[in-house]
Order: sequence, then structure tokens, then C-alpha cells
Amino acid sequence: MAKLDPYIVGIDIGSSKVGVLIAQRHEEGDRLEIVGKGEAPNRGTRRGTVVNVETTVEALKAACEEAEVMAGVEVASAYVGIAGADVRSFNARGMVSVARKDREITYHDIERVLEAAQSAAIPREREILHAIPQEFLVDEQGGIADPLGMLGSRLEVGVHLVTGQATRSKTLLTCVNRAGIEVTELVFEALATAEAILTHDERELGVLLIDIGAGTSGYSFFADGEVQHSAVLPIGAGHFTSDLATVLRTPFAEAERIKIEKGCCLTSMVGHDEGVSVPTVAGGATRVVPKRELCEILQPRGEELFSVIQRDLARMGMAESLRAGVVLTGGGAQLDGLLELAEQIFNASVRYGLPRGLGGLVDVINCPTWCTASGLLLHGREAEKRRSKTARRQGRSMRQMVGSIKSLFADLL
Repeated sequence: MAKLDPYIVGIDIGSSKVGVLIAQRHEEGDRLEIVGKGEAPNRGTRRGTVVNVETTVEALKAACEEAEVMAGVEVASAYVGIAGADVRSFNARGMVSVARKDREITYHDIERVLEAAQSAAIPREREILHAIPQEFLVDEQGGIADPLGMLGSRLEVGVHLVTGQATRSKTLLTCVNRAGIEVTELVFEALATAEAILTHDERELGVLLIDIGAGTSGYSFFADGEVQHSAVLPIGAGHFTSDLATVLRTPFAEAERIKIEKGCCLTSMVGHDEGVSVPTVAGGATRVVPKRELCEILQPRGEELFSVIQRDLARMGMAESLRAGVVLTGGGAQLDGLLELAEQIFNASVRYGLPRGLGGLVDVINCPTWCTASGLLLHGREAEKRRSKTARRQGRSMRQMVGSIKSLFADLL
């Protein structure tokens, strides 16, 4: 078996910045330790989609160089997040008959049923990013995580398919390649983030993860241990800032500062006598605006974001299944009052998500803005485990086939 690379790299290409994390794998186990971090502002993407290749490439190079200097290694390949508003997901099923006469399910049967589940008709311009098994069924017995070696005549699987626009994915690949980095895998960011912040119990009970970025917000619902629904909304933290800049007629940079320092999106949390100094455009006179007025601008945007997600869950029959509540993460999740607003709209407990499951320089990434990059590292570790396991299974299947052929010839002699 090929030796695993001692380093795993995760790259989060967001609408406001590029974040790069480098983790070192320890030989005594599968623990990952952060050894390098880099970030650079990015103006080459909008709503998760690349709109300027050169600008994005330069941001990638700058972020990677910073991480490389800190880690003392060169980035050659990476797991890269994708979260454009064009990402769509749906659930599908596949079914095959077990091939062997003794009805033992082999790795080949599992491959066949997964291929059958992915044969759902999708538009030519879209491609499948992920096909995540939710459960296997053997002769209608469900709830099976791994059917290998079981006996049955019919094998079924339910999968969660995540698709994206093929041309946009290729543009993202082009940017990373032009920065001198090979893409090991494009990973849907809402799923990668879940690797870093959700617990096993939350995944089992039913939890909604909302990752609020600058230009988009990705969300995913987990139950029974696996993802059941995921999507991306073209609403992000930048829209809160834009609302303030438009209504208050203040420069965008000032609106962002005011949002971070004084913003709140729940009027019940703000007193009537608080005021905020707001500069006007073109160097005009500064005026004092009641903080409650800021809330009246920000709260409708927060209500829109959460209400759209809540209605989508209701459409899928999942709105009443948030037994483990809601987890907020991403840079936009840190807006004051957003957690309390989510509690009201979803009628569930809400917590902030921070990266977990990593060692090393964890103090420098202990904030919601690094959850996606952290999740990409953990996703990469698990993906490499699966590939190693698949290689062993294929090796066993080949040995079994050779053994069967030898037995056949032995019987003929």
C-alpha cells in the first residue's frame, strides 16, 4: 500500500478572502496538527463564483505562500472547497441484484449499486460533486452502513447527490492549478464544515448546520448519522453590510466597521438611548444614528436568511426534526443578535460552531471563519482512509476471484 503524504492541505476560497491550512499527520495515529496558516483578501469571487481569474490566482498564491513559510513545506496538492450559489443537491436510490450464486455481497456489488444510484438524469451542464451513501438495504432490511459480506438477493442504497455547474467547477480548478497547486478533490463546503464542528450525537439526532459566508450561506441537515439535505443561498454577510451602506448612505468600508463593532440584528437587545456615529459618503459630516435604527436595517435581512432555510426544511419534511438544534458558523455568524434571532425562527436551541478534532496551532484558528478550512483537512483525512480501505477491499476481491478460478480448474483436473 502506498505511503500516505505526511501533510494535508485545505483551501477555502471565499468571497472576501482565501484561507489555507496545512496539517501534519502523525505516524502513531490519524491525529492532524495544524502547522501552517495563510490568508489573503480576495476580490476575484462573488457569491462563491469566480468572476476574476487573475485576482483569485494572486490571492491563492499569497495565502499559500504565507502558510508555506509558517509550515516550512511547499503546497503541492490540496482539498479545495466549493460553495457557489449554483450548487444543488437531491436524494436518489439505486438497486441491483447480488451477483454471486451464494448471495454474498461483494465490493463489486456495492460499486454497482452506487453507480446505479448516480445514474439519475441531471442536465448536461451539471456534474456530480458528491454521492454520499445514507443507508444500504439488503432484501428490504434498512439501516445498514456497510453491507459487505452480508447475504441477500437484492441490494439497495439511498444516496445524497450534490451537483454543481461543470463550467464553474472547471474555472475554480483552473485558478488553483494556475497557482501551482493540484486539486485532490473539490469538496462542497457545507459538508466539509460539518466535519469540523458537528458531534456524532448531533448527526444522529437531527441538526441543522448554517455556514454564513461573505457572499453565500451554505446549510446542511443531518439525521441518522448522515446528511439528508443541503443547499446554498445567495445571501451572506456582505448583504448585511450592503443594506447598512445603502440605507445610511455611508461608504461600504464604514458600513462593515459599524456592522462588526456596533451592529445587532435583534431590536429587543438594544436600548433606545444608544447612538452610533456614521460617516457619510464623499467626506460629508458625521451624524449620529440610534443603534436601534441599525437593528431595524439588519434584522429583516437576518429574518429573510433564516426564514428561507426554515421554509426549505418544511418543504422537505425536516423542519420538526431539529432535535439537536441549529449550529451557526462562518464569519457572518458572529453578528450580535443573530443567534437569538435563529432561536426564535427555528424554535430550537442554537450554538456557535468552532473547529474541533485538530491539534497543533489550534489557537490561531479558533474562530468560525476557519471552520471550513479545518473541515477540509478532516474530510481529506477521512477520504484517504476510504481510498485505503477500498484498495484493500479490491485486493481481497481480486484474490477471491483468483481463488475461485483456481478451485474451478482444480475440480476439472
